[in-house]
Amino acid sequence: MTVMAERPMTSGTESDSFEDLLRTLDELDVPDGYKAEIIRGNIVVSPWSRGYYYRVMRLVCRQLEPHLPAGHSIGVGPFLYVFPGDERAYGPDIHAALDSAFETTSHRLDGEALSFVAELTSSSTRDDDMTDKVEVYGRAGVPVYLLLDMQEECATVFSMPSAKGYKSSDTKPFGEKLAIPAPFDCVLDTTDFTAP
Repeated sequence: MTVMAERPMTSGTESDSFEDLLRTLDELDVPDGYKAEIIRGNIVVSPWSRGYYYRVMRLVCRQLEPHLPAGHSIGVGPFLYVFPGDERAYGPDIHAALDSAFETTSHRLDGEALSFVAELTSSSTRDDDMTDKVEVYGRAGVPVYLLLDMQEECATVFSMPSAKGYKSSDTKPFGEKLAIPAPFDCVLDTTDFTAP
């Protein structure tokens, strides 16, 4: 039996092009329970979430689904969204995107099709979720990025994407309600987001 710590494993070198990294990612045999992303010129393999994260992800999806923009779907799971301009490829915990983005045989999806992403932090992903992804999602024009800080038990919604990331953010502790801006224009109840 192999025991792995909850920290990301990286692969890649400065000389690898983004396309080389994507090809390597295509061929990578990721172990069950792990996901692979491209962050800052490296392939990062990190463990999937703790069990109760699924409850939180489903609660987010159920609350946002009635407010989705027309022609968009929301879900959880291992989809890889590519951001070529930033040479990144992320597998967000929760994602809402144009239905047409899924009309492909590729597992690489267009990051610009996203209308919403949410990341649930873990000790291995927290830094990238709070820095790199805020900038990349914002520059790509993703209207809403929800960061659920599972260690600090608070939710931050980022909105108003710009060339430097997001211009607006609002943070609430778990247990409070958080306004989710356009194109959703709804309120997210975070009452049941805490650990069991």
